[in-house]
Amino acid sequence: MTTPRDLLLVTMDLPADSPVEQGDLSLALAGAELLDLIDAHALTLDGDRIVPGPQSAMDDRLLYEAASSLSRQAPYETVEDWLWRRGRGLSAAYLAVLEAEGGVTRRRHRWIPLPEGRSTLVDSPARRHAADRWASGEPVLAGLAAAVRIHGGPATDRARLADGPVLTVLATVNDAVTELEAVRQRRRIEDAAFDNIWRGQ
Repeated sequence: MTTPRDLLLVTMDLPADSPVEQGDLSLALAGAELLDLIDAHALTLDGDRIVPGPQSAMDDRLLYEAASSLSRQAPYETVEDWLWRRGRGLSAAYLAVLEAEGGVTRRRHRWIPLPEGRSTLVDSPARRHAADRWASGEPVLAGLAAAVRIHGGPATDRARLADGPVLTVLATVNDAVTELEAVRQRRRIEDAAFDNIWRGQ
């Protein structure tokens, strides 16, 4: 199991009325990949720069893709740049893999066989693993969840996050999600102003 998969499963176990924005989730998944790659010694951080280590095989296909896409040219990529580049559409990629593995099903209308529907988790070892990790208050998963505004989880000991690179990644994910929300707010204000102009004519 990987941290990105655990994060996706935790967000999908939320009530239907508490969805996580897909853009926010994609940024957090990219951050989760970095944290797993740090743990696997596939990279280190020099300040906020991602310094790749030796290339090695990964059991998880998406994590292998992440490792393979690391910039290997100095001065190297920043964590922020990585989140925006790697995060583009990443939540959909992880969901597609989960669907292909049979980890989710599409809930369809009872009478109308629509091709689209809400993805629902099936009971699986991966889902139980993610739920156990979430219930334990594991600080990395809790920190990523907090960045995408998932609250109400178990108490976690933030002092266990004394590792500098981990804190750097979590802080950058939080900043990126905040920036994305600011962009959404500006667009909503602009759209509302545009609508008001048309109504006034």
